[in-house]
Amino acid sequence: MAESTVQGAGELGAGLVSGLTSAEAQRRLADVGPNDPLAVARESSLREFAEPFANPLIITLLLASGISAYVGEIASAAIIILMVLLSVALHLTQTYRSRRAIDRLRGSVSPTATVERDGVWSEMPRRSLVPGDVIRLTAGDLVPADARLLEAKDLHVHQAALTGEALPVEKSAPATAAERAAPGDAQLVFLGTSIVTGTARAIVTATGRATTYGDIAARLAARPPQTEFDRGMRTFSVFITRVVFFLVLFLLLVSIALHRDPLQSLLFAVALAVGLVPEFLPMITSVTLANGAVRMAKQRVIVKHLQAIQNLGSIDVLCSDKTGTLTTGVMHVTHVIPAGNDGAARVFQLAYLNSRFETGIKSPLDLAILEEPPPDVAGVEKLDEIPFDFERRLSSIVVEHDRERRLISKGAPESVLERCATYDNGATSEPLDETVRARMLAAFHDASQYGERMLAVASRVVPTRDAYTVSDETELTFAGFIAFSDPPLADAKATLAALRADGVDVKILTGDNELVAAHVCALAGLATDTIVLGTEIDALSIVALGALADRTTVFARVSPAQKNRILLALKARGHVVGFLGDGINDAPALHAADVGISVAGAVDVARDAAQVVLLERDLRVLHNGIIEGRKAFGNVLKYLLMGTSSNFGNMFSMAIASIILPFLPMLPPQILLNNFLYDAAQITIPTDHVDDVLIRVPRRWDMRLVRRFMIAVGPVSSIFDFLTFWVLLTVFRASEPVFHTGWFVESLVTQTLVLLVIRTTANPLRSRASGPLTWSIIGVVALGVAIPYLPIARALGFTPLPARFFLVLTPLTAAYLILVQLVKARVMTRWLTGHDATRPGSQGVTLPVAANAP
Repeated sequence: MAESTVQGAGELGAGLVSGLTSAEAQRRLADVGPNDPLAVARESSLREFAEPFANPLIITLLLASGISAYVGEIASAAIIILMVLLSVALHLTQTYRSRRAIDRLRGSVSPTATVERDGVWSEMPRRSLVPGDVIRLTAGDLVPADARLLEAKDLHVHQAALTGEALPVEKSAPATAAERAAPGDAQLVFLGTSIVTGTARAIVTATGRATTYGDIAARLAARPPQTEFDRGMRTFSVFITRVVFFLVLFLLLVSIALHRDPLQSLLFAVALAVGLVPEFLPMITSVTLANGAVRMAKQRVIVKHLQAIQNLGSIDVLCSDKTGTLTTGVMHVTHVIPAGNDGAARVFQLAYLNSRFETGIKSPLDLAILEEPPPDVAGVEKLDEIPFDFERRLSSIVVEHDRERRLISKGAPESVLERCATYDNGATSEPLDETVRARMLAAFHDASQYGERMLAVASRVVPTRDAYTVSDETELTFAGFIAFSDPPLADAKATLAALRADGVDVKILTGDNELVAAHVCALAGLATDTIVLGTEIDALSIVALGALADRTTVFARVSPAQKNRILLALKARGHVVGFLGDGINDAPALHAADVGISVAGAVDVARDAAQVVLLERDLRVLHNGIIEGRKAFGNVLKYLLMGTSSNFGNMFSMAIASIILPFLPMLPPQILLNNFLYDAAQITIPTDHVDDVLIRVPRRWDMRLVRRFMIAVGPVSSIFDFLTFWVLLTVFRASEPVFHTGWFVESLVTQTLVLLVIRTTANPLRSRASGPLTWSIIGVVALGVAIPYLPIARALGFTPLPARFFLVLTPLTAAYLILVQLVKARVMTRWLTGHDATRPGSQGVTLPVAANAP
């Protein structure tokens, strides 16, 4: 390893020629931990196993088990313990598989850094960096750790995340011994900042929580804003908790009033509460979303956070630039328009020098220029650079040739022209009067009307000095324009129509002028009768902007800050907004959107800020991801509807029966077993198909539907429960064990088979369940019918049922399923036709019910 010549690098063990060895890096990683400022140590296996037992319901069950054992109810205690262990085992198994799947997907788009190890430069996960590593930085990179610069060239860093500075800050490597001994901020780069222009080599000084950003993150740690998914789950949890609380309180008061055994009454009330709570909801949700993430990966969509899947499905407004979305994103130089009568070669030469020596992210325009046959630039040396920013909308370099220093500016026509005092007319420079300026602008507008992108080029001779700033971008000599074409995508129009048909309104937010935007958007079938400019946005309040954005499809000449305001205004109007971006300055908008979407080829800053990463920049790929998100939402919704409606009916029946009957309608262990088997039948819901009617439009969490479904379908279950009571008591003259067994079988069979009805908005005879769900339902029904005849029946309090009971149970179950279908159809029709008619962005469209619904 080379001896370090940088003060402080010696202690870190890194030299200027090569970085650490792999063995040394591994040793340091074990000492300092992963380079993640928000990292939390992975829980131990013992803690992961113990975590589910901290659930209040599990604690309640374990207490009930202890009480049962204490009073001699050994069988009840054993059943409760067994059910708790089986539930925890199912939860751990499914959660572990889901976590493994999503971790693999996240790893495919995790942040990386260019690191020198064993004398070789390679891309490595950012988490593996350690103090002493030597890293290389280029434009568009996220700085992966706190580091001291060893070498830097034209380096400008955007560090607003740490300092709040809006403009990039220039950085340089220590040049003197004093600077190396005590480097200031100008010689340091920090985790959480990004490289705007230039290149650098640096030595890592701190990683993870030890970084400046890590210290801030630790002090300001807070839960992220609630997503649409989080809000829906929280609302449901509050709702079900209230129902459980009042049910238990009611039963205990009744038991006290009737002077019943308080312990048995408490166990019965707890069992009913457990039966009403969908305790598998976290597991079902995790598995459903993880399965959705795996399916989306096959569609070339990588989800970094599971909750983003449901949010992706809820998107009703998608904001994006037009380049690479409506067009190919591959630019070609079409022609050059010189300012004077001649000089096209000179215009291209100046533009080529700017693009060649610019160290910022190469735009598609730069790449198009550099793909052309190069002009003669022998002997030209770059001296300095003034990076691009969205306020100036241009970039400049300073070059020297034959002892003449020249500043060359390239950028938006309006921005360049307003800085020009003369124009190049061949051998001479002439004053840029209003006549010439109008002629240039007319040429610019004519080309823009045909969808051509235009870059303006200008230059001036500058005096000799050490550095140059934006103040030197004045009194320029205008050289001319370079025109580019970016062909529209052949399938853009069809893809946009498909998104509209599925309830997603696409809005274009572009920095291009309104003429280019209008031409390209019109070819893609977007409305261009009203185009809002960035200058108009600044004058509007958030409320006024929201109203304008709701009815506008195309925004032109918008800056990153203006994009951000548009997204916030749309969100304030109740929309779920997605934003597709891949540039350095897209990070704020990606954070502001409900779902930030980037592409695998985007700069690190954008990819790190996004929740969803497309492996291909194609709206069809994104459309497929949105549909998968809606499928995941549909399957989670099924579990909520099935658990609350059927469980509520059965628990209500038991509560009423406990008041009427002289004995408990079902023993606490039997209630728990019934609930466990019913839940077990539902663990395959994530594999089920989702009706087209549920994926044709964005869906939002609506607790009104859950409440309405519970109130409408629950009583149907209770009606047939009471019929079963009547049959058992009057026809069969059932004893207490026969009554318990008969109702257990009827309850389990009906509420399990009703899954086939509730799982679809349509007719269940025409909408078939997935294979795994079908077989899990059949298996649970068969087990429920067989339990009274198994050796464990007596321990559970069951007894064999007479054969004629099943002759009554069969038509009773069929009638129950038919009645639930009729009630369900009415409730779902009301929801499908009424719920989304008032959804933001729906324009009052009334949705049809599935064609095969009764």
